[in-house]
Amino acid sequence: METQNKNYSRRSFLKVSSLSGGGMLIGASWFMSLKPIEVLGAGQAAPEWVLVNGYIQITADNKIKIQCPNPEFGQNVMTSMPMIIAEELGADWKDVSVEMAKYDTPTFRRQFTGGSQSIRAGWNTLRNAGATARMMLMAAAAQQWNVPVGEISAAGGQVTHRATGKQASYGSLAAVAAKMPVPTKPELKAKTDFNIIGKATKNTVGTQIVRGKSLFTMDYKVPGMLIAMAERPPAFGMKLKSFDAAEALKMPGIKEVFSIKVYNEDYARAMFDARTFNELVIIVGKSTWEVMNARKVLRAQWEPIVETKEMVAGFGGNKREETIPAGLESTSGHREAMAAAAKPGRVLRKDGDPEAAFAQAHTILERTYSAPFLPHNTMEPISCFAHVTAEKAFFVAPTQAPDFIAPAIATRLGIKADKIDIQLARMGGGFGRRAYCHFIVEAGIISQRIKAPVKLIYSREDDMTNGIYRPAYMVTYRAALDASNNITAFHVKGGGIPEGAVHANRFPAGAFANYLAEGWAVNSNITIGAFRAPGSNFIAAAEQSFLDELAEKTGQDPIEFRLSLMKKAKEQPVGKNNDYDAARYMAVLELVRDKSGWKGKSDKRGVAAYFCHNSYAAHVLDLTMKGGMPVVENVVSAMDCGVVVNPEGAKNMVEGAVVDGIGNCLFGEMTFENGEPQKKNFNQYRMIRHREAPKNIDVHFVQNGIDPTGLGEPPFPPVFAALANALYRATGKRFYDQPFIKQLTAES
Repeated sequence: METQNKNYSRRSFLKVSSLSGGGMLIGASWFMSLKPIEVLGAGQAAPEWVLVNGYIQITADNKIKIQCPNPEFGQNVMTSMPMIIAEELGADWKDVSVEMAKYDTPTFRRQFTGGSQSIRAGWNTLRNAGATARMMLMAAAAQQWNVPVGEISAAGGQVTHRATGKQASYGSLAAVAAKMPVPTKPELKAKTDFNIIGKATKNTVGTQIVRGKSLFTMDYKVPGMLIAMAERPPAFGMKLKSFDAAEALKMPGIKEVFSIKVYNEDYARAMFDARTFNELVIIVGKSTWEVMNARKVLRAQWEPIVETKEMVAGFGGNKREETIPAGLESTSGHREAMAAAAKPGRVLRKDGDPEAAFAQAHTILERTYSAPFLPHNTMEPISCFAHVTAEKAFFVAPTQAPDFIAPAIATRLGIKADKIDIQLARMGGGFGRRAYCHFIVEAGIISQRIKAPVKLIYSREDDMTNGIYRPAYMVTYRAALDASNNITAFHVKGGGIPEGAVHANRFPAGAFANYLAEGWAVNSNITIGAFRAPGSNFIAAAEQSFLDELAEKTGQDPIEFRLSLMKKAKEQPVGKNNDYDAARYMAVLELVRDKSGWKGKSDKRGVAAYFCHNSYAAHVLDLTMKGGMPVVENVVSAMDCGVVVNPEGAKNMVEGAVVDGIGNCLFGEMTFENGEPQKKNFNQYRMIRHREAPKNIDVHFVQNGIDPTGLGEPPFPPVFAALANALYRATGKRFYDQPFIKQLTAES
């Protein structure tokens, strides 16, 4: 058994209440919140509250309900997080039901889905919650049967005393267990004893999704609800000058037309308070169709912005000044702007004397890689329901980060934080976009203004042209080689618009005695934000493509070349700030090598591996060329993300990352002409199609027993380079600039 030696009080660790009918309600807060918790007397109804790591409700008929605190957008936390609690509780999974929690900062302290941290951050807390409940049920049985608790066992929703054969269900013991002392050292199961964790489990709401049950904000409606849409400037670098609503107000069903400012001018934005255009024209009416038609006849005039500066707070409260330049940017000028900004770069890390090594080099291999802006293109466009009254501000919102937007809501609406009530709706995709919740503030302002419930809707065009984009990137890699083709120095210099993607302390840092990493950036008024595996999604593609070319230059097998560098970093690491575990990195590469049958089958296949979000991923991709286009026949993927809670959900995430990565690097691109986004809907923006997805994806996990690390994002970045390297072997040409479709069609 594993023991957690933590002394948490009854109130700080668990909420325990007797339920009418003889049940028990137990929940643990994310960081063991010290909020006072009252124990209810028998016969009282359970209060409606949630906790960030979920709550356990046990009824007399032995049904168990676990509420998931973290927002769900397809990454399967509504299944995996309850599985962890159920495992330690000793529940029978068929008796478990799951609900999405509501937002409740005072209780939960933090509710955020992002950074591939949900399971990693909640692992111990969730296990402790389940184990504590199990021990209290066992103590209740021991008291009733007058036997030592050490002779009691619990599993499958039943408590058993083996010596006498006595057995009782959790439901029959719940009322007594609710009054038992809370153990300060809950005994956790040994990982080898898991029977729920590690077992492939179907999505808890999968049936509801396929049956079309109302789970999304777009489905939400109440009597008297109005519909709102916004008219925004047509280009980045523009703002509202004036508008004429006369014709729009004549349209059927239209109630009001007015302008709003999303944030007040003196508002100091937090990290996720990004918004593209601060002043919007709002059209409010009875139906979506009527509002859309009225927006077509609205007359608005726009004018150029002037350069401004804003203070933005990042994680940990660190503030930085951001410059928002004036001007109308075009894609045609972005590459030139990035090339100019790279001279000189800012030193991010330096080991040894790389300048001298390059000066003495016999050969220098230098390659530059680039990638464009990308919209998130979630399947469900943005929407938000809001009803703001004097008593409270109620929202139904598809948000990844309710805790981070609450201060902005409170400040902008002039209300107290404890009056904010957010019901977390299931999201039809997120990928980082729904961490930026300005749309919730917008909906709140509109409802407060019209004094009615309202649903704010973004059309697909609104969603794609309003930011928040993946930045545009460029990076140059150089390697110095001596006369014997030994690598004597390594140099990476990268940046982007408006931020770069170089992770200076990641591999291959630590593997070279002479190493230099530099960064730069170009200011822009095009708004950007987190995009699945921020930064890593580009730099992995460039790094792993360059390493592949470097392996060829030195006459080595691509996998063995990488392993040799990792071995150096493991046995004789250079520097002390390397942020990866070389042994784990090697293990995932060795696994993908073995499972793919790499040796002797290197024709038209590519390999890539990467570390990010605490985990390691590698892919081997096989393709053929048909009609000048790649057909991905097979992908073998290997992951080291520690303990895999739900293999089915984990496999789905890796498969999704593979398809997503192939689609983005082949086709993904947002372009601009004088500040105006050129691709406004899917008839213009090329997405991967069903027939272009891999014919087979074979997923494997390293079994090392390490506590869970990240999974949603790590398998995404190396897919880009695996495809690029396979394309080289199939075509004889290297691919340096995304999207690859441009080079493929130009050569066909």
